[in-house]
Amino acid sequence: MKNSVTRFDMITSPRKTPWYMQILIWLLCFPSVWRHRAKIKKTNMKGIKPPYLLLCNHNAFLDFKISTAAIFPHRANYIVAIDGFIGREGIMRKIGLICKRKFTSDLVIIHHIMSVIKMKKIMAIYPEARYSLCGTTAVLPESLGKLCKFLNVPVVTLITHGHHINHPFWNTRHERKVKPVEAELKLLFTADEVKNTSVDNINAKLVEAFQYDDFKWQKDNQIKVKCKDRAEGLHRVLYQCPVCGTEFMMDSFGSTLKCNHCGAIWEMTEFGELKRQNGEDKFTHIPDWYEWERANVKNEVKKGTYSSGKLNVVVDSLPNSKGFIRLGKGELIHDVNGFKVSGIDFDNDPFKLEIKPIALYSCHIEYQYLFKHGDCIDLNTINDTWYIYPDENQKFSITKMALATEELYFQAIKKIGKTVKPGLA
Repeated sequence: MKNSVTRFDMITSPRKTPWYMQILIWLLCFPSVWRHRAKIKKTNMKGIKPPYLLLCNHNAFLDFKISTAAIFPHRANYIVAIDGFIGREGIMRKIGLICKRKFTSDLVIIHHIMSVIKMKKIMAIYPEARYSLCGTTAVLPESLGKLCKFLNVPVVTLITHGHHINHPFWNTRHERKVKPVEAELKLLFTADEVKNTSVDNINAKLVEAFQYDDFKWQKDNQIKVKCKDRAEGLHRVLYQCPVCGTEFMMDSFGSTLKCNHCGAIWEMTEFGELKRQNGEDKFTHIPDWYEWERANVKNEVKKGTYSSGKLNVVVDSLPNSKGFIRLGKGELIHDVNGFKVSGIDFDNDPFKLEIKPIALYSCHIEYQYLFKHGDCIDLNTINDTWYIYPDENQKFSITKMALATEELYFQAIKKIGKTVKPGLA
């Protein structure tokens, strides 16, 4: 791809949202809030006004609508990934949204965050930086505590429950009409408490605040999902059979999850549990299965045997908000040395990207991106984002790559003598 391609302008400062645009936002958000009968609890929020830092968990697009209602009548500026700006950069900037390339160290974003605080607005951040894969907490960046100290404003959390059940990341074709959903807007630190609390203690309290499990919430509250295809897509997260141990042979359809290697079958109940249909249950709770897979990946990483193998891929570039540019075909290898992507673009120029494990604490993946492009992993630099689509005829799992990215990072951190703290990266 020619170097003359215009890159997204990351420098321009965020704007204040015009009052008439904010009214439009409210009109677009509140019907969903009412339709899902959202219960929004406010804890210790009396007298708390902007500016403050709002930290939210991330499960579905409904998150943004609920946060809009939770902070009403105040407004917030949000950090949004670059693909959210495709074809609508003008209006996105107009309503004060800030563009970020995921999982990159970007000092400019700190300047933008401070600009929002100086405007005496709410700075809203989704620190998990991606939708949860199975309705549970993702790792938080260790730099979050430092950011709180730097801003020296109140820190508020918004933790939602039910959004993953309503619109799971592994099947986003339609919502499940779950109601009610719940959220808690909570003051975690006053400005004085932030000033007088160590970074380590701030991070520890943030990790504690971000503990959630949507499937447990569903069971505890007996929330029914009557959708007939409620399990469809679940095999993308639960890619390894716990009965025979085989990877990449799971399938899902309707309310059924099946291993095409050993024939084990599970039914996903209306309450989000898994029931084995032809044998004894090992996992009934979906997050337990997911964490079992993580433990297996961790073991491979420790042994030094983890590798995706060489995968044939197609690579798209997203240099700006105008849309994707097809780079060309290439190869992807993810192993103990990190990510390696290489190929030849349509200008017959070679392209290459290497990211070492210590440079990436987590990564972003997409299942059936935009419903037609297939599963992909996107890797970011400061100036570009590559959407990498493995040929679906190969045996692979982007979920396993995401888990391995985190475990490889933790191992790299340990090698340099740094302590890995639970829930942080």
